[in-house]
Amino acid sequence: MSISTTELAPNYRASRLIKGCWHLAGGHGEVNQAQAVQDMAAFVEAGLTTFDCADHYIGVEALIGRFRREHTDLAPKLQVHTKCVPDYDRLTSCDRAYLTGIIDRSLERLGVDQLDLVQFHWWNLAQPGYVEALGILSDLRREGKIAHLGLTNFNTALTREILDAGIPLISTQVQYSLLDSRPDQGLGALCQERGLQLLCYGTLAGGLLSDAWLGQAEPTEPLANRSHTKYKLIIEDFGGWDLFQELLQALQAIATRHGVGLGDVATRWVIDRPQVGSAIMGFTSTRHLPATQRIEALRLDAQDHALLAPLLARRTGPAGDCYDIERDKEGRHGRIMRYNQNEGRH
Repeated sequence: MSISTTELAPNYRASRLIKGCWHLAGGHGEVNQAQAVQDMAAFVEAGLTTFDCADHYIGVEALIGRFRREHTDLAPKLQVHTKCVPDYDRLTSCDRAYLTGIIDRSLERLGVDQLDLVQFHWWNLAQPGYVEALGILSDLRREGKIAHLGLTNFNTALTREILDAGIPLISTQVQYSLLDSRPDQGLGALCQERGLQLLCYGTLAGGLLSDAWLGQAEPTEPLANRSHTKYKLIIEDFGGWDLFQELLQALQAIATRHGVGLGDVATRWVIDRPQVGSAIMGFTSTRHLPATQRIEALRLDAQDHALLAPLLARRTGPAGDCYDIERDKEGRHGRIMRYNQNEGRH
């Protein structure tokens, strides 16, 4: 069985499960680059042909470029979704030369003539310029350096503003999971109205939405990696560790009924949400490949949703629209961000 795909734009399809590559940028343990390249090959061979990375995921674009060079037979099957994330400290001088430098560097690292999808992020909304920056990226798209444009971590109002400015978007990447329903606050409806699809991260909360955490005591600092630090905060917003454990128990009951894993159920729930094109999965090795086939075959029914609904009705957050709470640089979520990852790398 192969991984199904979704049409994000005419003549452009991505796999419904996307291999997320944030864990290869550090903060998640030592990276064996040769093994990472071999794993990429195995995922593409299995039909998971879309990878997600970013200009500021240190070393990841270059690692995907190495995969392309070492596996020339598989490289043509691959779609790479990268990001353009101007540094926080450069937003006041985010001009054409700076943005062109980011795009040219991504092209060089990935070893391609055109970027499949560039997803744009802007750290500080108090600093104007994000629409103008996207206008520059639109120019680079017309020049052929970029095939498609998307957003990452913009709320509903900002997404509407950007669309109304005439920026040709095909997708927006946001956090969406059983723990985080913020796309339901309006972004999903806007995407349906305007023909965008959601590319969703945080589907498994960095691995916390898994069998391994069922029945476990609440972890304390320091946590195992950056993902756990990030998504433990989301669990706190969701309603705390006890409600989280109730959710895991319900997911386990559903998983047992279908003969799959707990995380498979959580992923299928996201994929089935309206306007969701793909779920971005932080698969760290080929041991996750069997899960892709289970997720592909799984179908949740009314009984499954009836078990989850009362628990989801009790969640207390995260509050607001997509990425609103993360934009508070001094808040719980904002303090853990790394804001200037491109600095000194041009």
